[in-house]
Amino acid sequence: MRSEAVRLLQLMLGGFLMLLAPVVGIPTPGPIGIFVFAFGLALVLRNSRWARRRYLRWTRGYPRVRKAVDFGLRRKRDRQGGARVAAHNAARGRRGWWRRQRLEELNDRG
Repeated sequence: MRSEAVRLLQLMLGGFLMLLAPVVGIPTPGPIGIFVFAFGLALVLRNSRWARRRYLRWTRGYPRVRKAVDFGLRRKRDRQGGARVAAHNAARGRRGWWRRQRLEELNDRG
């Protein structure tokens, strides 16, 4: 478990990065601003229940965006696919089921 101070610091850093993204992205070539914004969004979503609820509510209307963002927020081992992920999910057992149920409940409350 992270302490409350670390969580608050990460939340503030995420917000700062999201605000900084246009400043970085406009004068630089390439999609650097998008990556800065995505990293800030990931920090905010990891540390704020309010932001997660808002994100889930907003993405209900945009399933393609949600799929892409969810893929980017997953851990690397879960993105790799194949037998490794299947073995990992089988080892997690009921804990994985509980998480899916919880996310569905949060989505339904919206």
